[in-house]
Amino acid sequence: MNETFQANGEVLERRWPALWARLQGEDLTALSPRVTGCGSTLSIDGVQLTSRYDRVGEARLQADSLALDSTVVHLYGTALGDLQGVLLERPALRTLQVYIVNSALFVMVLGLLDQRLWLGDPRVELSLAGEQVEMALPFFALPGEMVLADDFNARMRDRLVSETHLAFNNRHFAAAQPHLLQRLQETETLVRSDPDVARLFDTLQGREVLVIATGPSLEQHFAALKAIAARAERPLIICVDTAYRPLRKQGIVPDLVVSVDQLISERYLPPDDSQAVTLVYLPLVPADVLQRWQGPRYAGYSASPLFDAMRQRLPRGSLHTAGSVLHPAVDLAVKMGARRITLFGADFAFPHDKTHAGWLDSELGPSVKAARYWLHDGHGQRVKTQLNFRSYLLELERFIARHPQVQFFNTSRDGALIAGTHYHPEFVA
Repeated sequence: MNETFQANGEVLERRWPALWARLQGEDLTALSPRVTGCGSTLSIDGVQLTSRYDRVGEARLQADSLALDSTVVHLYGTALGDLQGVLLERPALRTLQVYIVNSALFVMVLGLLDQRLWLGDPRVELSLAGEQVEMALPFFALPGEMVLADDFNARMRDRLVSETHLAFNNRHFAAAQPHLLQRLQETETLVRSDPDVARLFDTLQGREVLVIATGPSLEQHFAALKAIAARAERPLIICVDTAYRPLRKQGIVPDLVVSVDQLISERYLPPDDSQAVTLVYLPLVPADVLQRWQGPRYAGYSASPLFDAMRQRLPRGSLHTAGSVLHPAVDLAVKMGARRITLFGADFAFPHDKTHAGWLDSELGPSVKAARYWLHDGHGQRVKTQLNFRSYLLELERFIARHPQVQFFNTSRDGALIAGTHYHPEFVA
């Protein structure tokens, strides 16, 4: 223990004794810090904590993204303390809530740099990011630590990254792009003639629903699902569009299939023998796919402004969308009246180095080799994923939290750990 660490530790022990006791147990051996740049920043596994040229200048630029008159600011990450110091210069600031995103990294910095200026400021509150269920606003998330987040704080990291990318992710539907308007023109006649998805709402009277996505773990349950589907009395089966073909190949006929994607085709929704299957769709699905579907069709919208003009001309029910077709499938089950929903293939990850059930690697998106991110599976281990999958998981968890009247079950520990769900005893050992 050097003098810098001891001095910083005395402040922490006085202000946050429980947190300090926990931090002292951190293992620093996995960190390989390197001092780099004329501004003397730290690099961990090639990730710089701050600018290597002008740390304070960067901190002022970061602070400028937050309103000057903010009385409360939430800062995720501690880095080298530069942004904390700049924010505390603001006379309007009453509370600076700092969240540790990598505990070992924070402890390491305590032994390298004097952090007492911000640690000792009475306006500062300090805690672990992972102790919070949801992110708080207004916030700033330090970029380097979004990459270096440790396991305990990873779920909050995912929320922060998703929120940071939200405006970029929504840009595609923020404006009425010509090709999307053209698609709506092509499907409007069908929307006009097809029944409203709202007719399906409140029709289940508490019947259990199985919602089937296309995650790799679905393959573990094909035999069980085939047996369930053959029962005279069974749960309602809803699947997403990309799960439809693999299910039919296994002899499993779902009751409803949900499709929202403008890029869907008959490759995913083959019309043959679809007479007994109801298709619930949003008007971005190609008109030729809809026209060839042999079973009943129901049209609906999402809350996207893209549908506002058509919504005024042709009112239809709305389904929740947040990037994945699984979201409207689950929302449909809830709005139909399900009080018990069991999820299959809701992995949001690539367990066993596979991307999807029933499809070859890269057929439905990037190859598993391109996966650069991770999340925790039901075994508590890291599993490969894509950045957008983590956002989809987050939005499903938020949806589940908003519907406490519904019981949600997951059927595999190999995919993502989904907050708010229980593991179904029939399918998970």
